[in-house]
Amino acid sequence: MTVDDIHALVAEGEGETVEFKATTGQRSDAAKTVCAFLNRKGGTLVFGVLPEGQLSGLDVTERTVAQVVHELKKIEPFVPINPDSVPLPNGRVALVLDVPLGPDRPYTFDGRPYVRQGPTTSVMPRSQADRFVEERRYRGRRWEEVPAYRTTPADLDASEVTRTVEEAIRRGRMDEPGTRNTVALLGSLGLMRDGELLNAAVALFGRTNRLLPYYPQCSLRMARFRGITKDEFEDEAQIEGHVFEQFVRAQQFMRRHLPVAGRIVPDLFERIDDPLYPLEALREALANALCHRDYSIEGGAITLALYDDRLEITSSGKLPFNLTPADLKRAHASRPRNPIIASVLYRRGLIERWGRGTLKIVRLIDRAGLAEPEFEERTGDVVVRFFPTGYVPPSRISHDLTPLQQSLLALLANLGNAPLGDIEGHLSGSPARRTIQENLQVLRSLALVDLTGHGRGARWSLKGAHED
Repeated sequence: MTVDDIHALVAEGEGETVEFKATTGQRSDAAKTVCAFLNRKGGTLVFGVLPEGQLSGLDVTERTVAQVVHELKKIEPFVPINPDSVPLPNGRVALVLDVPLGPDRPYTFDGRPYVRQGPTTSVMPRSQADRFVEERRYRGRRWEEVPAYRTTPADLDASEVTRTVEEAIRRGRMDEPGTRNTVALLGSLGLMRDGELLNAAVALFGRTNRLLPYYPQCSLRMARFRGITKDEFEDEAQIEGHVFEQFVRAQQFMRRHLPVAGRIVPDLFERIDDPLYPLEALREALANALCHRDYSIEGGAITLALYDDRLEITSSGKLPFNLTPADLKRAHASRPRNPIIASVLYRRGLIERWGRGTLKIVRLIDRAGLAEPEFEERTGDVVVRFFPTGYVPPSRISHDLTPLQQSLLALLANLGNAPLGDIEGHLSGSPARRTIQENLQVLRSLALVDLTGHGRGARWSLKGAHED
């Protein structure tokens, strides 16, 4: 570093990656900042800059440098950082510490981790330190790369392995291996190491009868609940299977239980039925959950929950590598928790690289005119929550609603304020007018619809809709 470089830093002032100290007497505070730099983005610390921003320099001796180095040795894990003495025009020197981004976070100084927030160094929150510990653990030996327990290639779905390779070739994401031998294909997919099958291979292709009891986390739980709570369900299913089987079964469950949102096209006087949620967005969210979940949690699973007012896809494990739910809605680096599994799913075409999956979900939802999806981290799980394209009539309040009552609610959601004659004209099945009136009154008593006006001016609407 040159004098001009230091002057440029001083002109910009202190920030997330720059810190100034007047003397080496502040070396303890300086070491805390170096620790914070290692835990964040790296940075530069300069001794010899006065608080008012003047580059005054220091009278540096070998003892001075040794004292700084001794203080830096209190940072663990140890990182060799050599102070650089930069001569100044006034005959003194600036002592510069050039700090890299640390590869083994979290780093501690005197047993405490530090973090940089703007120009301030502070003790790192426990939750952030725990995330760094998790990151370090995965770099050491991730679950997916551990040799599979009591499993051989014969325990895998060979047809699915072949299908994956052929699809990867078709997409131009893999060269033709020149064989369809299962062991050779597993090797070309990076699912074997030193002749041993990896856990990733079991998660991706394991036969159901081999997944239990050794791999209970390779499971998918699905439920269609009645109403907006988990008190009652209409249908539930749990399967143990490899990733591709879970992906197919989840889509079958959604197609079976997802209603459509109807809308009336005024010029055509026709009812158009749209999927309640964009299926492409749901598939993307499901693929992301299967790819990025924490498979090391043996009690974990993927869960798919459908309610009257929302759909939730949950995967076990926290967001990895310091990501936050807000990060998922903006451009972010692709750092998959399970890079081997991610590579296979990419080749198969289930996911895209470079962290675009969640952005694609947001884009698809926006295109469909829905409210933004929610990404949430809660009690060791990551949840993606979708909301429907339009009004969805509830199936249960204090008791079950009849099909006619649900049809009336859906119709009013499209018509807005409507006289009884219009409602009668749009209902299928031609129920008697008196029957329609009686059911509207039931919905009114349940505070689901309103009646305004009298006689020929009477209008029915969803509760509160006439106030908009």
